[in-house]
Amino acid sequence: MPVHPLVSYSIDRLEVLKEDGTVDQALMPPLSAADVKRLYAHMVLTRQFDERMFNLQRQGRLGTFARVAGQEGAQIGAAFALRPDDWLVPAFRENGALLLRGLSMVQLLQVWSGDERGNAFSHHLRTLPIAIPVGTHMLHAVGIGWAMKAAGEDAAVLTVFGEGATSEGDFSEAMNMAGVFQVPVVFFCQNNQYAISLPYTRQTASPTVAQKALAYGMFGVQVDGNDVFAVYRAVSEALERARTGHEPTLIEAYTYRVTDHTTSDDSRRYRSDEEVAVWRQRDPIERLARYMRAAGLIDEAGEAEVVADAGRQVAEAVAAFEALAPPGPEEIFAHVLAEKTPQLLEQEAELAARLARRG
Repeated sequence: MPVHPLVSYSIDRLEVLKEDGTVDQALMPPLSAADVKRLYAHMVLTRQFDERMFNLQRQGRLGTFARVAGQEGAQIGAAFALRPDDWLVPAFRENGALLLRGLSMVQLLQVWSGDERGNAFSHHLRTLPIAIPVGTHMLHAVGIGWAMKAAGEDAAVLTVFGEGATSEGDFSEAMNMAGVFQVPVVFFCQNNQYAISLPYTRQTASPTVAQKALAYGMFGVQVDGNDVFAVYRAVSEALERARTGHEPTLIEAYTYRVTDHTTSDDSRRYRSDEEVAVWRQRDPIERLARYMRAAGLIDEAGEAEVVADAGRQVAEAVAAFEALAPPGPEEIFAHVLAEKTPQLLEQEAELAARLARRG
């Protein structure tokens, strides 16, 4: 029988800001000088906050958390593309995106200290709380997008996850539903090349994450995740397609985490110092700083001022966090659902009775 080719495909990779700080002007997104300065300030703030959180954790003043260092360009570039009426549905590494979205550092510190009050995100942020289970939040993002489409809202959803989540069934279900029902969701994968200790090549045979979009009938593209301009452009365009045509998109931001998976991990056991050193040279903050110096947007004194200002903000947040009264045990029931179920009420009453008996 004759053989006829049915599908052929190619996956594009978007790069705008080169490692030497020069840009491809034809691809440069429409960002003002003030926008570029804001991107830089938020990336520096994210790095400073990440480092202070690490120190707090090592001192026993904070719980286990996932560090951001090395991925600031990916998540800040993506979150910067959101409008206030869009939704952000994060995983567990998106501290920088959450800060840019308007969540306070105090609340983030509460979350990572086990204080459930930190998970009470303000409704106006249009941002879901941090999702610890790998991949489950993508289904929530599709549900929100489907509801907005049904309500006729001109807005979109950005959901962020790592490449390890693409090996979960939740990813396939979310992508399939978004493709079939044309849900306005942008799936943003930060491919930092390791799912804890498992390297990318051991969890999938696909050369790229982006090509997985083809199986679900949506557009897929890979971007240099350490190039904040490329990330911003790709996500902006995807969000606009989602808002106007309810088209879902899968974006793979190819990046690298230069620290451990979480503060309970030791990445020296599964990757070399030489590999990490190569990626430290590709630092997204320094790359943007090179561009800004050449464009006359910042100098050495300006960089020091940005770092100092970020340090002050972080120090003030830590002081405010540690001045809070400790949470009571009843808080574990207060932030699960908008209205407590009979089961939750029963459990809450049982806990109160036990505590009363113990004095």
